[in-house]
Amino acid sequence: MNVLIIEDEQAAAERLVYLLRQYDPTITVAGVAESIEDAVNWFKTKALPDVVLMDIHLADGYSFEIFNQVVLNRPVIFTTAYDNYAMEAFKYFSVDYILKPVTSEALAQAMNKLAQMAISLPSNQLYRRMGQTFAQQVEAKKYKERFLAKIGQRIYFVQAAEIAWFEADNKLVHLVDKQGNKYLVDFTMEGLEQLLNPDDFVRISRKYIIHHDAVEHMKPYMGSRMQISLCAGNRKDTAIVSRERVLQLKEWA
Repeated sequence: MNVLIIEDEQAAAERLVYLLRQYDPTITVAGVAESIEDAVNWFKTKALPDVVLMDIHLADGYSFEIFNQVVLNRPVIFTTAYDNYAMEAFKYFSVDYILKPVTSEALAQAMNKLAQMAISLPSNQLYRRMGQTFAQQVEAKKYKERFLAKIGQRIYFVQAAEIAWFEADNKLVHLVDKQGNKYLVDFTMEGLEQLLNPDDFVRISRKYIIHHDAVEHMKPYMGSRMQISLCAGNRKDTAIVSRERVLQLKEWA
């Protein structure tokens, strides 16, 4: 799949490239257009991309002007810091409308939505393939096998099988691997619940999602809750299972 990014902020464009490759390493970013003029020139001189990620506020005006200058019959995912252009955006080939900062979860939902829509477009081979792939993944319940994680400025791949637990700290989410290393990841806890294999991971509270290998022991805790001792390498932690998740934990165990 070829994707064109229309974005005038370099940091935002680089983030979209990063998130796209995280979602699917086979995606090709055909280019980045920084203005209406750049985008129009691209569409007039090069092959149309399969999908367009489009900011609304550009250096030389609103990106809606692009549609007045070229025929763009390709799906568009709008990315913007403003929520007051949604109605205007959906007059075009809009698949989704994502508010900045764009998260991996929001972009994945938009791309999955595009794939679902593709199921109903059998005349287009690309979208048919996308739809078939999405349907196969849903049927097979394919879960994420590795995660991009950071320590400082360094980025690592961590296999799902090597993860001991995830923990939330306010708006930040960290991954702890089985050696006890702690990384920062760009996911929400709700998003992780959809990506992780429930045979291996379970969410025990607002703060923790744990792998069964990380559990040392459990014991009853006040208020019909449970207390779990977690271990990963030399790292130890204690987590309290919320009352509403105790039954789920017992069934999972």
